Amino acid sequence: MKCASALLVAVAMLAGSFVPADLAARTLPISVRSNFRLGSAGVVCTAQIAPRDPRLEGMFDRAYTLSCRDAAGPVGTLVAVRRVMPVDAAPLPGVPAAAGPARVCGPVGRAPIDALGDVRALLCRDPTGGLDYRRYGLTRGDTTYLVEGLAAYDGALRLALASVVLNRAVPGEIKVATTDVTDAAAFARLQAGLLDPRGVRGEGYLRNNGSSFAESAAFFEVLAEKARSQKGEQAEMAEALANEGLQQSNLGNFEAAARLFGSSESAALTGDGLAQRLLRNYRALDQLNQRRPDGAAAALARPVDPVNAVFDGARLADGVINLPLAEAINRENTATRRMGAPDPALTRAEKAEILDAQAQAIGATAARMAGRTEEAVAAFNQARERLALVRGGQVASIVWLTAEIDIELAQIAGAAGRTAEALAGFDRAIAALDAAYPSSPAVLSAKARKAGFLLAAGEREPARELFAAVVAQSAAVPDSGTTLRDLLAPYFALLAGEGGEGAAVAAFAAAQVLERPGVAQTQAILARQLAEGNDGAAALFRLSLARSRDIVRAEGEVARLGALANPGTAEIAELASQQDVLTGLRREQTQILAQLSAFPRYTALAPKRVALADMQAALRGGEAYYKLVAVGQDLYGLYASAGSARLFALPLSRADLTREVQAIRNSIVTIENGKVVNRPFDLDRSRALYLALFGPVDGDLAGVRHLVFEPDAAMLQLPPAVLVTADAGIAAYKARTVDIDADAFDFTGIAWLGRGRAISIAVSPRAFLDLRALAPSAAQRPYLGLGANAVPQQRPITAVADSCDWPLAVWQRPVKPDELMFAARTIGGASVVKTGTSFTDAALLDDPSLDQYRVLHFATHGLVSAPRKDCPARPALVTSFADKGSDGLLSFREIFDLKLDADLVILSACDTAGMATVAASREAGVTTGGNYALDGLVRAFTGAGARAVIASHWPVPDEYDATRRLISGLVAGKAGESVGDALAGAEAKLMDDPLTSHPFYWAAFVVVGDAAKPAMTAAPRH
Repeated sequence: MKCASALLVAVAMLAGSFVPADLAARTLPISVRSNFRLGSAGVVCTAQIAPRDPRLEGMFDRAYTLSCRDAAGPVGTLVAVRRVMPVDAAPLPGVPAAAGPARVCGPVGRAPIDALGDVRALLCRDPTGGLDYRRYGLTRGDTTYLVEGLAAYDGALRLALASVVLNRAVPGEIKVATTDVTDAAAFARLQAGLLDPRGVRGEGYLRNNGSSFAESAAFFEVLAEKARSQKGEQAEMAEALANEGLQQSNLGNFEAAARLFGSSESAALTGDGLAQRLLRNYRALDQLNQRRPDGAAAALARPVDPVNAVFDGARLADGVINLPLAEAINRENTATRRMGAPDPALTRAEKAEILDAQAQAIGATAARMAGRTEEAVAAFNQARERLALVRGGQVASIVWLTAEIDIELAQIAGAAGRTAEALAGFDRAIAALDAAYPSSPAVLSAKARKAGFLLAAGEREPARELFAAVVAQSAAVPDSGTTLRDLLAPYFALLAGEGGEGAAVAAFAAAQVLERPGVAQTQAILARQLAEGNDGAAALFRLSLARSRDIVRAEGEVARLGALANPGTAEIAELASQQDVLTGLRREQTQILAQLSAFPRYTALAPKRVALADMQAALRGGEAYYKLVAVGQDLYGLYASAGSARLFALPLSRADLTREVQAIRNSIVTIENGKVVNRPFDLDRSRALYLALFGPVDGDLAGVRHLVFEPDAAMLQLPPAVLVTADAGIAAYKARTVDIDADAFDFTGIAWLGRGRAISIAVSPRAFLDLRALAPSAAQRPYLGLGANAVPQQRPITAVADSCDWPLAVWQRPVKPDELMFAARTIGGASVVKTGTSFTDAALLDDPSLDQYRVLHFATHGLVSAPRKDCPARPALVTSFADKGSDGLLSFREIFDLKLDADLVILSACDTAGMATVAASREAGVTTGGNYALDGLVRAFTGAGARAVIASHWPVPDEYDATRRLISGLVAGKAGESVGDALAGAEAKLMDDPLTSHPFYWAAFVVVGDAAKPAMTAAPRH
């Protein structure tokens, strides 16, 4: 993850943002910003500058496109022009409109707007789509201001008009429909799509300098896509790829960063010393992110070419404009010249000087990390002096970089005991960052580092207060979790040292800052979808979700076609067609959200964070919630029951946990030469890990019959049920196996954490509470079993195939259908089993009756890795081949497309609790998650409509009928018995059988969701 030192983000020198000398003392006015947020609370909406609006005639005219989170297209537009424009003029371009007859408008009236008074107002209606549009206008001085958009977004329209007229951000709350589908990065992609390449680049750098890494990555990803689609933009693409790579490094995705750096180097123009300096610095920053100061020094030592290239007269005669000439042509910046500002454009030499100064500062950070403090101080001061010589230091990137140097020097001064000097440096940096990047992760990062310094200096109460303020403020700052993950480590150490209920309350809030998107977001969306009933509004909500996913997929196809090096005529036509489809989908999805805004329940924002008291109130007798928290290398346990809560530090590091979990897993099952290999289970390691994780609450666990476990770090890969809770069974096992003829695989008598105890795997407190509150499925049929694919002798000719297909052998050893048949017989009623040729991917995707089953059970192979190292991992379940257009796989994307209303989905397959890649998530039509454990098949089935999923952590064995016995326990339990109790009861029987007492046979399954829900519910009555 991102290192806690400073200087680990990019410098916006290529954007060349010039700022006034008093930037640190004031906020920039709206008129000189390329975007600004509308309002201060509610749904996030922004105004983006629209320089190509056809109504911009004079140098002082401005136009903006208005967009809101979750709306896939613009919700309105605004213009400020130096001429008279009537409020009933033609509709403004860019406002989403349905095809069909022109809008019908009423008479011009008046409407009050806060901070402006009465303005002219017009209400129009689209008779085809049934949507209302509002327009407001007023004239002040010689400028006319007009805003128009969907009436459902009236609050955003009013705040946009007031902000532009008053030339400052006007506070206020925006209440519009939200589906919680997109995150900050997804919204950033929409914003980037509304800007020209120069604007996209500038916004990418600004978000980067504000430490909004995921948002910045989205902007640079869009910039690279724009550059690919335009010939002659090779330098732009190289820059975008390098920046996207740095953002991936800042997010901890180091392999992706290395790949993007390589692509950037390949795309860069030969001899471009500026691009070489950029990439040199970014590679060094990537090494610092990985805590490799020596690697950073080596990257900085790479040679670069001189930056001042010469004009190529021969190529110029042929009409080729090279970099120096392009710079000379673009030296005059029209937009800022209109406002009478000094020419802000940086020369290539100035940009190179900033990059070289940044390199010096990066080297200083590496020296500080390596303990060479005097060398670091000298290099930081030299870097500061060099930066001050470039435009007097009044460039946005220099202001930010100087603030980062202040923080580094403050930390060094603090370590030397110069407290006053250190505090002054922190405060100076915070003030500068707050002025340049308000409400950003960069500001929170600076405050967290100051809090850490205060704590190290013995100022416990001021440190505690400042850390608590950072946690509270982070709720309103998207993308802050990545930046704060390491920086909150001192706060958790402080709270764990305090102990007590108050410390647990504070830690519970702070831990939620660190949560990752993925299954948690999908479960939250599912809960909202299922909790709202089946009226027309709920149908609109589901339609909006579908359109949002269609848009993500269409964006992926447009990006793929746009990246083709030599597209043919058909591909060019297909690209144009897909672009039209994308435009239509965005318009339709935005209109659906506008219609959804008529229903108040969809405009209320559900809190994303949960107070500890709310969790405790939801826990029943005999239940407890255990949240494992990884902060940097430190681990903490947070244990809560209905009546008490505790926070405690764990006596092992993240690396220790990874090592121990891997060793325990290896003693359960390993794959050698393609075959499953079992060894005697490592009881000693399991017992030691239990004591490390649960030792402080061992006495409390005795009365816990349902443990809700929220894993983190390596525990995402190990079911907690295999931990050993007592020593007696281990002693008996060792005494018994002294005899050389004893069965070393007989683990009867061991006190497992999973014995007699239901265990739920939760992905976040909010998701668990949402699922607990859901009503049972309304489906009428009890059970659908699916598996035992038909065995092909060869891959069908019509089957989809490419170089990354799985070998045919995958389909030639199907899982036996015994457990499906047994479950169907046991449950009875209208239970159905589909095997062989009736179990195909095509048939499932075309089956309209899937939402009529309360339990779906897949007994088939799960594919969660990749067939080869050079192929992408795409989670899928093996099915039979259909007659046409089938690949014999139910993919991650296709599972999302299923329409379920299930209480439970059972996956009797291999490692279905594994993860999905970012690419697979995008293919499925979701923009969040990827690269996280549980982001794979579990998430896909949750997105399809499963309230709970039983998934497996390793290949489920067929020997000794183990899997069938587990499933039989689930389906043959007592009426109303919970899924957790049913599974625990079935596991106990296998624990007590010497043949199946090894955890390999009984511990693979985990319940992701609320295991207190009934395993088998009666069909609802109507």
